[in-house]
Amino acid sequence: MLQAMMSAPVGDDVFGEDPTINQLQTMAAEMFGKEAALFCPSGTMTNQIAINTHVRPGDEVICSDLAHVYLYEGGGIARNSGAQVRLLTGDLGRLKAADVEEAIRPSDAHYARTSMVCLEDTVNKGGGAIYDHADIMEIKSVCERHGLKLHLDGARLFNALAETRMDKRAYAAPFDSISICLSKGLGAPVGSLLLGNRDFVKEAHRTRKVMGGGMRQAGILAAAGIFALKHHLERLRDDHARARQMADALSAADFVNSVMPCPTNIVIFELRPGLHSDRVSADLKTHGLRGSTFGPRQMRFVTHLDFDDNDLDRAIGIIRQYRG
Repeated sequence: MLQAMMSAPVGDDVFGEDPTINQLQTMAAEMFGKEAALFCPSGTMTNQIAINTHVRPGDEVICSDLAHVYLYEGGGIARNSGAQVRLLTGDLGRLKAADVEEAIRPSDAHYARTSMVCLEDTVNKGGGAIYDHADIMEIKSVCERHGLKLHLDGARLFNALAETRMDKRAYAAPFDSISICLSKGLGAPVGSLLLGNRDFVKEAHRTRKVMGGGMRQAGILAAAGIFALKHHLERLRDDHARARQMADALSAADFVNSVMPCPTNIVIFELRPGLHSDRVSADLKTHGLRGSTFGPRQMRFVTHLDFDDNDLDRAIGIIRQYRG
């Protein structure tokens, strides 16, 4: 990947003249059967650009109460687009069509205008939960009946597809826009892509400029993304297998109260009563095992490209020895 970055031809992407970025965008769009793609620094930016492009100030966005666009993007829906959110509680962050339909506001000037639905696959706060595509298609039918846009926060979409083996184009077909991440499991240092039709991406390019996302000679970053898409998709299943072994070890640990289902590469667990995640996280870090706190008694581990079998053995050893 580093060699690909060092040898990448570059140009000025603000003017659409970086050949490596153009190659990456074309590659990703074709992979998912979309007309165009836009390279951005982060998944937060691709999500926020999509929302800003789809909605008007005063509109309402339906999403899960666990959604990254709601919890972890700095209030961007309100700050960037002047829209509000309608939060739904789903199964590990996965929504159902009937709940979405019930949440749509009446066509009445007293209410915000419901204009889009955001789904997340896999669901970060849901422990890497994967959507059933039949549920997505039912939600799409609701969106079509009510004239709503459907956006996917696919930061970990490749993890879902690695497990389901579903055709990428068939999966992407119902979405008006899709954000995919090139870092995280794919191992690129920077970057996400926003996919959609040409008119949508043309408008998204304008929004990216406003948000400061024009990166000039960023082909060196796009080259890492190209390498990742060519070489790092199948290996995601290795991350999933290691995550499940960590989940098994945590289930047997006396400092853990419960472990969420672990279908992909995210392991979320709850500590036993009396333990606080800040202290446990700090303790484990001193032994070389780093995790995120997800609340006073909840923590998260994520397996990834730089976490191999030796690291797994060491991590499981730390988990087994820790007493809290």
